[in-house]
Amino acid sequence: MWRWTVSGVCQGKGASSLVLARCTPSPISPLSSLSPISPLSSLSPLSSLSSLSPLSVLLLLLAVVLLGCPSPASATPAGIVPATAATNASATCHSACGRGRHSSARAHNGSVASGRHVRSYNHLQGDVRRRKLFSFQKFFLRIDKSGAVNGTKSKDDPLSILEITSVDVGIVAVRGLHSNYYLAINKKGDVYGAREYGINCKLKERIEENGYNTYASAEWRNRKRQMFVGLSANGRPLRGRKTRRKNSATHFLPIMV
Repeated sequence: MWRWTVSGVCQGKGASSLVLARCTPSPISPLSSLSPISPLSSLSPLSSLSSLSPLSVLLLLLAVVLLGCPSPASATPAGIVPATAATNASATCHSACGRGRHSSARAHNGSVASGRHVRSYNHLQGDVRRRKLFSFQKFFLRIDKSGAVNGTKSKDDPLSILEITSVDVGIVAVRGLHSNYYLAINKKGDVYGAREYGINCKLKERIEENGYNTYASAEWRNRKRQMFVGLSANGRPLRGRKTRRKNSATHFLPIMV
């Protein structure tokens, strides 16, 4: 007959191992060969269950069923937010914060844009410059004391000193400093000097590609074409209906006085 026993052997620090010792067969008596075995050291959990009566096993199973295992929700410690809830809360926070940042950015951009508009254009209104307009035809534009507009080649003619005032964005008024007449273009395209400032005195000032300036009527057009201030090769004013932007007779170079 074969007999198996369990013995504990300590190996190393705090380590234990179970060694199954195989004993040689020997005739044993029912009472003398049985060694006393401690219930706690020799019995495994399965052997303990097998040694219980059916009623005890049933009661043990019933107790396990009644106690039950904690559900995942109830097993979550207090104060710890589940991963799904934390993710949803984080996404909601990021969305709200993003909307707040975008709203503040739009408000800031709107305020900056409005401020930039004021800073860029406010200084143009009321700007006064004293210049001589030297035409491409080698004439200085002048307005005499009778209001006639023509050209002169004299550099010292005081009637050629003009005062250019910005009245709006890109709109100027040109006045003879000594004659006190305004350079004007009427509906027919005639260039003349006006005693009082009016709608005919509003001129569009533009810098062309060659560096010269052009002055066109801001109120009147001829067949949807702009009418410009120009001097002919003889120094006479051109009618606005016959002028074009590309015509060199309408090009003037402002010279600082």
